[in-house]
Amino acid sequence: MEFMNEDFLLSGKTAKALYHEVAEHQPIIDYHCHLSPAEIAGDKRFSSITEAWLGGDHYKWRLERLNGIDESLITGNAPEREKFRAYAETLETAIGNPLYHWSHLEMKRYFGISEPLNSRNADRLFDEMNLRIAKPDFSAKNLIKKSNVRIICTTDDPADDLSFHRAIAADPIENCRVLPTFRPDKAVLIEKPEFADYMEKLSAAAGMPVNSADDCFKALEKRARFFASVGGKLSDHDFGRLPARIADDAEAAATWEKRMNGAELSEAEADGYKGWIIVRLAALFAEMDWTMQLHVGSMRNNSSRMFGRIGRDTGFDTMSDYECANSLSRLLDAMDSSGALPRTVLYTLNPKDFYPMIALCGCFTEAGIRAKTQFGSAWWFIDHRDGMEQQIKTSASMNLLSAFVGMLTDSRSFLSYPRHEYFRRIFCNVIGGWVDAGEFPCDRTALDRIVSGVCYENAEKYFGF
Repeated sequence: MEFMNEDFLLSGKTAKALYHEVAEHQPIIDYHCHLSPAEIAGDKRFSSITEAWLGGDHYKWRLERLNGIDESLITGNAPEREKFRAYAETLETAIGNPLYHWSHLEMKRYFGISEPLNSRNADRLFDEMNLRIAKPDFSAKNLIKKSNVRIICTTDDPADDLSFHRAIAADPIENCRVLPTFRPDKAVLIEKPEFADYMEKLSAAAGMPVNSADDCFKALEKRARFFASVGGKLSDHDFGRLPARIADDAEAAATWEKRMNGAELSEAEADGYKGWIIVRLAALFAEMDWTMQLHVGSMRNNSSRMFGRIGRDTGFDTMSDYECANSLSRLLDAMDSSGALPRTVLYTLNPKDFYPMIALCGCFTEAGIRAKTQFGSAWWFIDHRDGMEQQIKTSASMNLLSAFVGMLTDSRSFLSYPRHEYFRRIFCNVIGGWVDAGEFPCDRTALDRIVSGVCYENAEKYFGF
């Protein structure tokens, strides 16, 4: 069979029809990513394929380290051609890894290259891809347009002045809006070493003194409303382990004061404060008609040696094995009981949590909102074919798959949009298989509506874009 032909990952008649006739040409809503607003505003040009393709991509870096590639050829100062060769040497052996598929989809969609990359053709393809990159239309904004992206939601700190978002809005990308996402982790994760220093930064950004836990919340509220004025509609939170309890106002105030005085907090104290502030923030988001995203289950910077050498977000994070169901239930119930549960998307990094998290979504619903609390796309270490299929099938088995808001990139790369194609092919293959097996009627009106909803329309409606 031809390598990655037009029916790649599509195994049946219905799957092929749904993908090629419905999913393939749907626009993209990238409602969670880590693209740089500064690079978008400046319409970044790339020096080479190495910078565009390998720079900042810790997925690829991690794979190379597993292949024994020296760090100088990954994040070091080795020549760009040699770094490209090192990735080609790694990729040609990466059978079964999603990077093999993603990389070749990217080569095909942005460079028109269909041959597999390997150590034998690396130099030739390096030169060919660099010729394409040197053309005037190969820039950040043009890549976004070429990828048919309608909405990009970046990940932004509450203290950010959003000057680059305002610059993009003043010189917009055709048919695409770039919006900020409110990520208040530094004000929530009170146990982190940088917490006290961050309070000063937050105070300056909000233009008000932050002398208490209540002040901290009020400063975050001011910043959230500023984000909304620039188009923000979502928040995002990375907890790793969810807080196991929720403090009352007096305890949260005492814990904040203790931390600001330099004292170490117990796990229970830190949890109480985190539970208190996330419940208050959720009420704010509900009032502002925002959507809240909760990312759970990451365990960061596992190699202290490499963290000390090259820092965070460089490929040394992993999934945790924390228990999450009780804590998540407690948080959602506290929000729901007070009538202040916003639309909420849940993500886990550990597939052991799929069943409890998906089941909890069915406990927190609201008339008039489809899947008000819903399980998000397969994330990070799970966004391969098996993980996506498991997320799709488990969501369908326990909840309403047709209300799902679909795929995101969670990426720092302007070349990562073929991941949406990858997801759409897998999604169409799963539901097409059910139809071909006689488990769902071949009702194209219903099927087309489901596919277009999950690929694009659900996200547009759910997030209020």
